[in-house]
Amino acid sequence: MVDYMINYFLSFFQNPSAWGIGLAIGFGVVWLAAYWPPLFRKPWLWAVLVSSPFLTLAAVCFIQVPLETWMGQALAHFWSQEVLARWILVVGIPAVLLSGLVQEGAKMVPMVVYWSRSGKNIDPKLGLAIGAVAGAGFGIFEAQWMHNLIFASGWTWAAVQTGGFMALLGFWERFFTVAAHIAFSALAGYGLTRGWGWQFYLIASALHALLNYGAVLWRAGLLTGLHLEIYAAVLAAAVTTWALWLRWRKGADTAQPELETGTGTETGISAP
Repeated sequence: MVDYMINYFLSFFQNPSAWGIGLAIGFGVVWLAAYWPPLFRKPWLWAVLVSSPFLTLAAVCFIQVPLETWMGQALAHFWSQEVLARWILVVGIPAVLLSGLVQEGAKMVPMVVYWSRSGKNIDPKLGLAIGAVAGAGFGIFEAQWMHNLIFASGWTWAAVQTGGFMALLGFWERFFTVAAHIAFSALAGYGLTRGWGWQFYLIASALHALLNYGAVLWRAGLLTGLHLEIYAAVLAAAVTTWALWLRWRKGADTAQPELETGTGTETGISAP
């Protein structure tokens, strides 16, 4: 298992492709720009952007993977593969919940560090922006890994001429998955600064699990490949709408002056 975990970790750095990396960065820029994080007025946010993918990847490889393996072995000990396949809609739930808990927890680490160093008193909209940046970091990193695998498999733009839109499904999936990663973490960051850290962490984890549950529905034959991508896109768009509403709404939260105008205190206004 150790060899598998290490190889899985290293696979994220294999088959580099300029197109794959460029598309991933482009997807991240498009979605992150909607949150308008103060990346240039708060240069430390770049550290969040860079550290998040490595922390999350390490958590996936060395926490999520072994736990999923042991979970699968435990289920196989009590039930046959035929029974597990028949009840996949149920037995698939623990695995997707685990993925949400591990990945959203790892993405929260940079947020929690800054929140703690700021006296646990920062503006909710800045917390949301920090979360969005953390989510973008891993979303982009995961997207370039998937894109590089697609191009390494022999995919070319000529495939669009023969396969049409279906040839683009892999990129469609990553486009909305990046949006989902950003939105989930943005919600977690917002909740942390409002004093609802564990509640919003569980919400973000549950939404992440719901996104991954689409793969279970596909394996059960309830969704086709196209339906799966539509499912992911609709969910990502819905969560992004919620996160952006929290980011841009007026009245309920007073945005940190520095976030909006470039002036003001470091910690901003205390959250109620």
